[in-house]
Amino acid sequence: MRVALYMLRNEEQWKCCLSLDLRVDIEWWLGSLRNNGKGTRMVVLSEHVPLGWAVAWRDHYTPLTGMDAWGETEWRRYMREKLMSFVETEPPENRASWEALLHGVSLWGEFELSSQKVRRTASHTLSASLPLGTNGAFAAARTLPGERQGRRESQGINLDELMRRTELLCRRMVGRALLAGEVEGLLAEVAGDGGDWRPAAQLGCLLGRLRLEVGLGPDRPAPRGVPGWLRRRRAPALRCRRCGSVAESRTACAACGSAACAYCEACLAMGRSRACALLLHGTAGPAVRGTAGGSPTEALGRWGLSAAQSAAAGAALRFLAEPRAAGSAGAAQFLIWAVTGAGKTEMIFPLLQAVLDADGRVLVAAPRRDVVLELAPRLAKAFPSETVVTLYGGSPDRWKEGRITLATTHQLLRFRRAFDLVVIDEIDAFPYHNNPMLDYAATGAVKPGGKYILLSATPPARLQRQAAAGRLPHAKVPARFHGHPLPVPERMQMMTLAQCLQKQRLPSALLNRLRSSLGRGAQVFLFVSRIKHIEPMLRLLQQALPGTPVDGTSSVDPMRAEKVMSFRNRDIRVLVTTTILERGVTVPKSDVFIVDADSELFDEAALIQMAGRAGRSKDDPAGRVLFAASQWTRSQRLAVQQIKQMNRIASAGGYLRHGGS
Repeated sequence: MRVALYMLRNEEQWKCCLSLDLRVDIEWWLGSLRNNGKGTRMVVLSEHVPLGWAVAWRDHYTPLTGMDAWGETEWRRYMREKLMSFVETEPPENRASWEALLHGVSLWGEFELSSQKVRRTASHTLSASLPLGTNGAFAAARTLPGERQGRRESQGINLDELMRRTELLCRRMVGRALLAGEVEGLLAEVAGDGGDWRPAAQLGCLLGRLRLEVGLGPDRPAPRGVPGWLRRRRAPALRCRRCGSVAESRTACAACGSAACAYCEACLAMGRSRACALLLHGTAGPAVRGTAGGSPTEALGRWGLSAAQSAAAGAALRFLAEPRAAGSAGAAQFLIWAVTGAGKTEMIFPLLQAVLDADGRVLVAAPRRDVVLELAPRLAKAFPSETVVTLYGGSPDRWKEGRITLATTHQLLRFRRAFDLVVIDEIDAFPYHNNPMLDYAATGAVKPGGKYILLSATPPARLQRQAAAGRLPHAKVPARFHGHPLPVPERMQMMTLAQCLQKQRLPSALLNRLRSSLGRGAQVFLFVSRIKHIEPMLRLLQQALPGTPVDGTSSVDPMRAEKVMSFRNRDIRVLVTTTILERGVTVPKSDVFIVDADSELFDEAALIQMAGRAGRSKDDPAGRVLFAASQWTRSQRLAVQQIKQMNRIASAGGYLRHGGS
């Protein structure tokens, strides 16, 4: 994309400005001057500067001595020198074409703006699409006393219609960060037409409600005064302003004319963020604090929480009500460390309500689309008077407004400083865990001074250490809602699954335990470490358990959703699967068998999550969990230790109806 770049002299000093539509800027500054009666100079340097260059020019601009006395020669020299500094950062093989282009850049104009006229004082011609000479005004968005009511036209723009479209765009852009195509789609939907979005976006920028940025920008600007050859050697890497990733890919770009325009591959699925791409930010107000510190008794009564849930919710409510420490950077975080099946979703309801009562906006983010779709009706039922906006790839709610947003973590890339409270569910799960891009998106979605709630049954080791050291406020929920202890995994030694498949038989000890589970009426999750083992394992099970409905699924199975539903409905009794079902699936009466539990693919967190599929129902709280492996690994040992520790904490806290182990 290319934009207009102009210098403006008001009563204070010269400043550098960008424009998506110069007609709007001229009308804006004329309107302001009609109110204060002071003259202003406006020098249009170019209407066709690549956006990345223009933004860098604007952001690092400083006035120069004597600019008031400059004429056409000085302005042209200034423009060429500035543009050449950007050309010098281009790859050598592309520099010649840019330098040739600079020789033809002379499209500029100088204007004096007053309350009565716009007078061109330079001889060069601006674009024919920019008629001059007007007495209209944007500064007063209202109709002035005595002014004729009805349609107002200026600079070839219907002012009333532009104000309407600008208000729609600004309102829907609050807290968003969108590329040009997304801005166009948003305005087309909310305004009900496919008109040009750029005048409305430019007016929003002049009003201070939008900010025009570029998709990619340098990490750090080169120091002032550094010669061109050294600046080229030190040219900083370009970083995506949307996802925070370093952009290393380049391609020819028709939008800006560069033969090597950089773009970000990390967030490419969300639309191409380029070095010349518009990234429009909508401003949001200051963060609110949660209402009162919160009473555990009130949370217990209003939301039907268990004693353990209520204690954690009360601690989190007090955290929301606390003011931020002076000088603290980033969003304040609070960890809810809740065992699998503890009812994390219900625990966040009081937190959401506290921020909504303070007229704030809340976001609940989950790592996967299926989790978002499962949470949506629960949030809608808990908050019937609120609109719950549900966002995922292809969501129909893309431009919908609401105070509660439920989204996959990737969708957070389209928000910036939008929410007073952000809740991240399953922080240890793919794709959020160990993904700097999604962490950047989640952190950036919180307003300055806002709060950040982390939910996990198996927090990453870094957060566990911070919590233990007192650096991360947190609350543990060591018991499930039904008040029974977590099932502690049993250990069974057996040959590796690869050996079993090679010998075409399964150990009798494993089959006997499977028959025992089936005999008590349980559904069986049978986890294996590799997709390639599912089919041969199914054949052995079908031979060993004739008449028992057995099936398998994985991340590459197009029928996964249907098979999980059949498993829930007991049409399948044994489901062989991978860690794709380690979380997010609850079957009331189920046992868990983990074969090759010593696999390097099963870390402590994965083992705990898989074990957490058992014992979730109050009607069957003591489901069986079996670790079947040839070796007893550190991951297995730590998983058992953590489960036992949570049971001890729950017992000591009086949260168990029956003794823990």
